[in-house]
This record gives sequence, C-alpha cells and structure tokens, in this order.
Amino acid sequence: MTTTDDGDLVLRCLEGDRWAFGVLVERYQMPVYNAALRMVHRPDDAADITQSVFLKAYENLDRYDSKFKFFSWIYRIAIHESINFVRRRRPTVALDESRGDGGPLPDVAAERSEIAHRVQEALMRVSPEHRAVVVLRHFLGCSYREIAEVLELPEKTVKSRLFDARQALKRVLLGTGAP
Repeated sequence: MTTTDDGDLVLRCLEGDRWAFGVLVERYQMPVYNAALRMVHRPDDAADITQSVFLKAYENLDRYDSKFKFFSWIYRIAIHESINFVRRRRPTVALDESRGDGGPLPDVAAERSEIAHRVQEALMRVSPEHRAVVVLRHFLGCSYREIAEVLELPEKTVKSRLFDARQALKRVLLGTGAP
C-alpha cells in the first residue's frame, strides 16, 4: 500500500493503526517544518514546533473533519503553534548566510543573499498574523482558498490581511516606520 488517501490513513489511525499515522508524519513532516522555519527562522525551534504539531495532531485526530483536506488541518495547527511560539519568545535572527554550492557568481549570490536576509529580517518584524499569510502565500505557494482553510478565515479577510502584510513589509524594508 504505497499511496493511501489521507482520510483513509486518519480512519486507520483512529482504529489503532500507528503505522498509518507514521505515513502521515512522513508525508507532511517537511512541509510543516518548512512553514515553522519561515515563521520562527531558527531550525531547532522549527523542529520543536514540528514535533509539537504532530503530537497535537495525534492527540486531536478525532476532531479532524474529513470534508477538509488533511493538509489544511495540519497546516492550521502548524501556523497556530508557530504564532504561539513567536508570542512566547522573541527570537533573534540567525546570521548563517554561508554559500558554497557553486551557484551564481559571487556578486550576484551576495546580492541575493543580502536581499533574502533583509526580507527575512523584515518578515520577523511584522506581526505573526501577517507573517503567517505571507509565508503561506509566497513561500509555500498556497492559494487564497487554502490559506482561508488553514487560518479559518474568509477569503476576503485573507486577501485584506495579505495586502496589509505586504504594506507592513514594505514599510519595514524601506525604513519608513513601524510595521
């Protein structure tokens, strides 16, 4: 059984099949980790959040509503855990920008690295709610509908919040005021 529907795996897990939950963890571990990493910008913290997300998912699997995608449900938990983490701790931005992969020319790589660093710093200065919509839309490629499902918001609110988040990022990047 190589490709199993998420809903089937959830049902099997609820019936006591631990292997089924292992498949879900394997399937969604990296996307959840990447979302958390974009929210907190520290690999160790993102790993802790990822572990917490799957623990909460396992404990609350009976609350999963199969009319929604499992992806949306697990991402919702990940975003909420990340936001809660950010609120509990004000993380510092790690300065690990080393590159050695034979990529673009050094000056181009340096410019890209500087831009990426500035964007990440700006992202860490906006509110967790704004950061969540930016991460979901621009770093994880979620549609407005998917973001609405993950954050449990109307699509219009997602669009409005994303607009506000972009404006806040712009203010931070241009140094023209508070986020």
